[in-house]
Amino acid sequence: MGNDYYETLEINRNAVDADIKKAYRHLALKFHPSSNRETGSSEKFSQLGEAYDVLSDPRKKATYDKFGEEGLKGGIPPEFGSGGAWSSKYVYHGNPDKTFRKFFGGDNPFADFYTNDAPLQFGGLQPVVVKTQDSHIERDLHLSLDDLYHGCTKKIKISRRVMNEDGCTSSIKDKILTIDVKPGWKEGTRIIFAKEGDQGPNSIPADIVFIVQQKSHPLFVRQQNDLIYKAQITLEMALTGFSVDVETLDGRLISIPINDIVHPSYKKVVTGEGMPLSQDPSQRGNLIITFDIQFPEKLSAERKHLIKQALALKY
Repeated sequence: MGNDYYETLEINRNAVDADIKKAYRHLALKFHPSSNRETGSSEKFSQLGEAYDVLSDPRKKATYDKFGEEGLKGGIPPEFGSGGAWSSKYVYHGNPDKTFRKFFGGDNPFADFYTNDAPLQFGGLQPVVVKTQDSHIERDLHLSLDDLYHGCTKKIKISRRVMNEDGCTSSIKDKILTIDVKPGWKEGTRIIFAKEGDQGPNSIPADIVFIVQQKSHPLFVRQQNDLIYKAQITLEMALTGFSVDVETLDGRLISIPINDIVHPSYKKVVTGEGMPLSQDPSQRGNLIITFDIQFPEKLSAERKHLIKQALALKY
């Protein structure tokens, strides 16, 4: 009994080209000797190659549909060839791996393991060349404190070498990478783009890793999830009390009363006014206010006397 190519690919005779390709892709991967070592898988893989070779070619398919395998392989009378039918005798080249490689091209799912053009050996396939991945590439991602407070989207253009369809030559192409910065990210956060480095014929592209670097801010210094704000005050303010007005990173102006006597190591902690927590942006660290006390450069004798009188009082 002759081959039924439709039955081999498990499709019906009304199948269109997309159905034929889909069926071959699924079955060829299933029965490829590199992943299926069961008895009969190599024979099935070879049958799939021949079936696809015929049904994917419109002229061969037309001949097979009208005259069957006998007409396809034995040839048909010239008078039937005017409609574009395959009039010469068809002989399958006998290399199912050639069909497999031609079908998958640069998207060959086994390309990470088999890199030369020699036919794959059935019944005990061994890799000839094992591809290794290049070392990852690190790039700094400079972000402002406002970017890290609110979150933002950064688009970065990279130029990378990619292999052409022939698998031998390469060219330089640009690509846009998108980074969604989450509120609360810290300096040192790593964003990994897998296999976005240069492509080579015998290597797996390197990962590109962006590392967050925080820019300095004119008002705040960040410590983990807290924000440090330094207020400049006079000695009089330090001794008698005052209020500090701070504009937050989200544009609010908050006023913090200071009723204690302020000494150089004094700190005022305002809870919930720091950086958002990356794991839960609804929660925030603290705002910590430190003070730079400005002492007068000179004092008159009268003022010195008044200060001595004031400090000599019992309180």
